[in-house]
Amino acid sequence: MAKKIVIIGGVAGGASTAARLRRMDEQAEIIILEKGEHISFANCGLPYHIGDVIPEREKLLVQTPEAMKARFKIDVRIKNEALKINRQQKTLDIKDLATGETYQESYDKLVLSPGARPIKPPLPGLDFDQVFTLRNIPDTDQIKNYLDQHKPDRAVVVGGGFIGLEMAENLHERGLEVSLVEMMDQLMGALDYEMAAQLHNHLRTKGIDLQLGDGITGVEEAGSRKLVNLQSGKSIKTDLVILAIGVKPNTELAAQANLEIGPTGGIKVNEYLQTSDPDIYAIGDAIEVKDFVSENPTMVPLAGPANKQGRIVADNISGRQEKYQGTQGTAIAKAFDLAVASTGLAEKKLQELGIDYHTVHINSNNHAGYYPGAVPMFIKLLFSPEGTVLGAQIVGYEGVDKRIDIFATAVRHKFSIYDLQELELAYAPPYGSAKDPVNMVGFAAGNLLQGEVENTYWQELEDIDPVKTVLLDVREEVETQLGVIKNSINIPLNELRDRLVELDQDKEYISYCAVGLRGYIAARILSQHGFKVSNLSGGYKLYKAVKDDQEKVIEAPDEANYNSASNPEEANQIGLDMLKKGQGKLLELDACGLQCPGPIMQVYKKMEKMKQGDILEVKATDPGFKQDIRAWAKNTGNTVLSIEEEAKIIKVTLLKGALESSDSQAVQTTPGTGKQANLAVQPTKKGKTMVVFSGELDKAIASFIIANGAAAMGNDVTLFFTFWGLNILRKDGPISSEKNVMEKMFAKMMPQGSKKLPLSNMNMLGIGPKMIRGIMDKKGVDSLEELISQAQDNGVRLVACQMTMDMLGIKKEELLPGVEVGGVATFLGAADESNMSLFI
Repeated sequence: MAKKIVIIGGVAGGASTAARLRRMDEQAEIIILEKGEHISFANCGLPYHIGDVIPEREKLLVQTPEAMKARFKIDVRIKNEALKINRQQKTLDIKDLATGETYQESYDKLVLSPGARPIKPPLPGLDFDQVFTLRNIPDTDQIKNYLDQHKPDRAVVVGGGFIGLEMAENLHERGLEVSLVEMMDQLMGALDYEMAAQLHNHLRTKGIDLQLGDGITGVEEAGSRKLVNLQSGKSIKTDLVILAIGVKPNTELAAQANLEIGPTGGIKVNEYLQTSDPDIYAIGDAIEVKDFVSENPTMVPLAGPANKQGRIVADNISGRQEKYQGTQGTAIAKAFDLAVASTGLAEKKLQELGIDYHTVHINSNNHAGYYPGAVPMFIKLLFSPEGTVLGAQIVGYEGVDKRIDIFATAVRHKFSIYDLQELELAYAPPYGSAKDPVNMVGFAAGNLLQGEVENTYWQELEDIDPVKTVLLDVREEVETQLGVIKNSINIPLNELRDRLVELDQDKEYISYCAVGLRGYIAARILSQHGFKVSNLSGGYKLYKAVKDDQEKVIEAPDEANYNSASNPEEANQIGLDMLKKGQGKLLELDACGLQCPGPIMQVYKKMEKMKQGDILEVKATDPGFKQDIRAWAKNTGNTVLSIEEEAKIIKVTLLKGALESSDSQAVQTTPGTGKQANLAVQPTKKGKTMVVFSGELDKAIASFIIANGAAAMGNDVTLFFTFWGLNILRKDGPISSEKNVMEKMFAKMMPQGSKKLPLSNMNMLGIGPKMIRGIMDKKGVDSLEELISQAQDNGVRLVACQMTMDMLGIKKEELLPGVEVGGVATFLGAADESNMSLFI
């Protein structure tokens, strides 16, 4: 006798089940119940239809009821909602939403594919007509019609997952100003923070306003617009709101039938995708699945797993015994021209589960660097202490999909890192490299496991003791003009062997370069010469990506901090006018195909030979060049006149020298701007440095008053404390630390903290300082201790001289929190960036 199978819900899982069932059993009676109008549509394509990337709505309809019936002889009932499952009778109560009638239908096997619905929290204002969610075709129609009819200027997208990211891009591409609000401190929760930071920076360069670590509290009227209120107290004016907070599984029908619900909130199924009733199966976004790597229950609302589950259920109903092995969460998302992808478990999840792991980062080109158009990708690999691949994440421009699929295969089949090394992958210069990025990350992981190198990670740098550990920058000197990690010393890799005598074997070293490769080579050199050394995983670029995100230094293109003129158009016109006046020559440089630091190195060499006032037009294909050239120009006193991008080629116009604008003094006037410009040989320095030699109260107060005033005026301020000035930075009272006899004698002879400092005059056995402090209190003048605290809050660097500390026996633990320990080079480096130095 033919089986009767009823499937509740269509789209990915339900429609796949029905089609596979018919292919397996021509005689079966198959019914699909779908309460909406569409049984199978491309829900992953919805944002791209809204953004007019997919202009034809019909292309989203994978299968219509008529086509499904004609091809597969399936009874498709749209606008029919299942109200109740009667398990004992094996019947369903169903409502025809078109007529309002209720009827019953029997089944032999039942398949639940009810999906999930968007989360809409109970907050004020979310019922406004201008607040939308996106889950199906009607939602898409509403959003698109609103955009087409009302032509809004601004949008707020709430939620930083797949839908939120894709909607932010597509709304921006339609010309709207977009704010993306996410309650967590990062977008794309499947990524680890340092990988997401690169996405954040990229979105900011595209003009997306990111509000991270901030949740929505409601929406209210604001004239003709709406006001989105955030937990931080901020408010954003907007014309429409897209809620993409996440989805909640539709489990009400299953729960009403007393089917078991799992701890994650999804319908619980076994390995054959049967619910607690063996005649009822469940698939898709509504079920709880097994995480393939950890084997813990989880919820993974993705189309790929839902389709596979539908096929397995159909096979099992047809008499086969197919097991669903679990979901590993392989996913990829597009963010303008950037791709972000992940598979397996992230580092934060491994930590949460208490699973031991190792990690490596590499930066590698998508294909051979000498073939035009090579672009980088950052790869993070996670693996067990035995070498089994646990997960991977990639952020890059091209070829990301190919590599994440290889890593997904590695996770699924429990490959080791040595399997990655041995994979023989397709290679030709336009498509890959002889050593593919997959091979390269396998080599890096092998080096770590085999003890050839130790790694330090970006998050560990904040906790290193600069007295014991030295950051060794092995990049070329010109690369340091892009920025450095604080307290680093620079010895280029090619000079390292000849300069080993400059290093101290009693200290530990962390080597770093741009992306990690030269840092690894430096670590191998140093370790074989008896040094204790580790390599910074991911190098300076990964560290800088995190810092740029944390400090929000990446700006939108129209807000870019070009080195002088008030906007790029003005600066470009000034440069062109200077050429017309004969004030410089125009030169060209083609740096296409070169990866960091190649383009910057070529610019540096070219501009070394140029004269002040000359202009250089540079073409490059490295996506990071746009940010690198701004940092380099700013740090070297040159001017970025314009940055343009077309067909993946970045064109930068550079002026050698700094361009200054004023309204009173000028060499020339730029047409149409009313601005007068002259060429400055050196940029104005804004730093202030002070050597604090004295340990006397009045001089200490003066030092910090000056420091706070300079910081308030936007200066970078460094105070270098040496000899008796160190006492200003000591904690109050004796601090327990190991000291020899001489060091203990010095400790007793010197003031122990700022409250014990004498006056330079009228000390009067300690009465003078008390009188001064009393007068300061009556006059409302901040105490020395308050001034020190204000200075640290204002970003003033407090540096204690290491040499003097050693001489006087002062230990780091005796100093106030936040005080750096450094040498003369630290002070001289700050002084070199300053336009004023004082000795007190």
